[in-house]
Amino acid sequence: MKTHVFLLLIATMLLSTSLEAQRASGVRIGYIDMDYILENVPEYQEASIQLDNKVGKWKGEIETKLEEVAAMKKQLDNERALLTKELIEERDEEITFERDQILEYQQKRFGPGGDLAIQRRQLVEPVQDQVFNAVQEISAAKKFDLVFDKSSDLMMLYTADRLNISDQVLRSITRAAKRNQINSKKDERDFDIDEAKTVEQDKASQERQRVIDAKTAERDAALEARNKDRETQKAERQAAFQERRRLLLEERQRKKDSIQAVREAKTTTSSGRSTPTLGTDPANAKAAKEAAIADRKRKKDSIIAVRKAKRDSILEARKKKTTPPAQNGNDGDGR
Repeated sequence: MKTHVFLLLIATMLLSTSLEAQRASGVRIGYIDMDYILENVPEYQEASIQLDNKVGKWKGEIETKLEEVAAMKKQLDNERALLTKELIEERDEEITFERDQILEYQQKRFGPGGDLAIQRRQLVEPVQDQVFNAVQEISAAKKFDLVFDKSSDLMMLYTADRLNISDQVLRSITRAAKRNQINSKKDERDFDIDEAKTVEQDKASQERQRVIDAKTAERDAALEARNKDRETQKAERQAAFQERRRLLLEERQRKKDSIQAVREAKTTTSSGRSTPTLGTDPANAKAAKEAAIADRKRKKDSIIAVRKAKRDSILEARKKKTTPPAQNGNDGDGR
């Protein structure tokens, strides 16, 4: 069991490596689904139905024999009190023999090397040969480097539909079957017509797939470009935010230092000391004090100017209101 799991892991790693190689270096990989193919091959389905009928018959024979043994056992239990020891032993031996015969028959029909396993293998082998030939033909025509079987023990975690060539294998098997059924010139002409249609359909399908792949690649490239542009814009916004934050912090620190310098200068002045506070530069304290005085003076001058302008405006309005309008010289007598 451990060996089997180990082989599965190795196969999975090989598949992953192959998929990476396909993306990196153009290695073409495909896969088939053998179960799907078998379900759609008419010859296999007909033979499988016949085999299932045989299996049902074998199971019916086993059930009949088991019922006969059960009846023998029940009859022995009912007659045990009336039989001698020798007869009881003889009946038990007969029942045991019949049970052994049933077990032997089960192994013959359903055991690992029994009729069912052999006939299933014989049933599948012709289709497997056809699938193998079809896969070789398709791989050579379409340049596939690797083809896996999805229904095998190989653990395939993800498979893209565009890599599935099961339908192509089925068409190849169907064409081969039709070719073997040609019995006349008419059949041959009909086959050639169908073959030409199939070829055209394959070409159209390949062209559609090529267009789909191109659109997918274009969409992926556009999406990647948008993501890169979005990341670039995000980085630029983050950098601008950090720069604004840095400038704001520096401005706050300058204001804080200026206020602290003014406070220290006031403390020094109010105490009447000629020496500055410990840790304060006299030149900086003087400059801060002068800046604060100048700032207060500018604010005061601005307030005075605003008040003066407002007062002048009010006086001008009053003056215009109280002054009578000028009169013309001809208003007295009309002359």
